[in-house]
Order: sequence, then C-alpha cells, then structure tokens
Amino acid sequence: MANVNQTLVTNFEAKPIVKSPSYQLGGTMRIAQGTIALAAGDLSATDTVMLAPIPTNASIVSIKLYNDDLDSGSTNTTDVGLYAADSSTITAKDDDCYASAITDLRAAVTTGTEVAFEARNINVMGQKVWQDAGDSADPGGYYYVGLKFDAAGDTAGDLSFVITYIVE
Repeated sequence: MANVNQTLVTNFEAKPIVKSPSYQLGGTMRIAQGTIALAAGDLSATDTVMLAPIPTNASIVSIKLYNDDLDSGSTNTTDVGLYAADSSTITAKDDDCYASAITDLRAAVTTGTEVAFEARNINVMGQKVWQDAGDSADPGGYYYVGLKFDAAGDTAGDLSFVITYIVE
C-alpha cells in the first residue's frame, strides 16, 4: 500500500516540525456576505457590481452566488474577478480570474453556485489574492471581488453572495 503526504503533513511530521504558512494550515477563516438589489439598468454590457473588499494577503477558498433570475434566459454572461479601488475609480486587476463567461445568473439560483474555481486552476488553492490578481508582490490593502456583465441583462432582482477566505 502506497502513501503520499501533502506538504502540510510532511512539514508536520518533520523533526523539528516545519511551520506551514498559517493561511494554509491554522489560519483564521472569515467571510464576506451580503445581498444587493440590482435594477435592470445595473446589468448593462460592461457594467460592474462590487461585492466585497478582501485583503490582498488573504486566500480565497470559496465564492458562492445566489440570485433571482437576472436575465430571463437570454445570452448574457458574467465574469467574476478582482478590482482595485483608488478613491472613486474602480480598475480591473483581473476581471475574470475566478469565473469567465458564466451563465448562472440567467435563472434563479437558490442553492448557491460555486465560482471560485470556474476559471482559476485548482492547483492554486491556497494562493493569495494578490497572486490571483496577477501581481508580482503584495501591494497591501484590499481588492474588491466583483462581477462584470458581458452583455445587457434585462431583469431586476437580488444577488446574494458568500465569500470565504483565510487570513493569517
């Protein structure tokens, strides 16, 4: 029988124990959650909706979206990514690093749709937000997790979210 240890186990079994990064083992799990009422005019092509500020040194574990039917079955798609805020200007860091062209907002979703790894490779689990944004170093502060609509939606409704992340 073979056994393979992930790095966290290898570090734990080492003598002396090698400390693993706390955002990968023993960190503090936090959530950002809320609901936003969206008017039909909020869902036009290239419109954005900022959901929550997340520390750049955090590690996102999950992004779940719950929503009313915001598109009545049309061909609208949505991206989920990261945005920087400088005063009143919102700038995309990577507008689809988590999800690209998802169609989940076309119909009501009450069970939650996991989107954190729709576009992001599963082998980057544990990577920090600044890395998800494509930065070469942690700039500090916060990035917003946001949505960008690729085409116009036509139905007003509510959008709820739960973002789970780890901080040291």
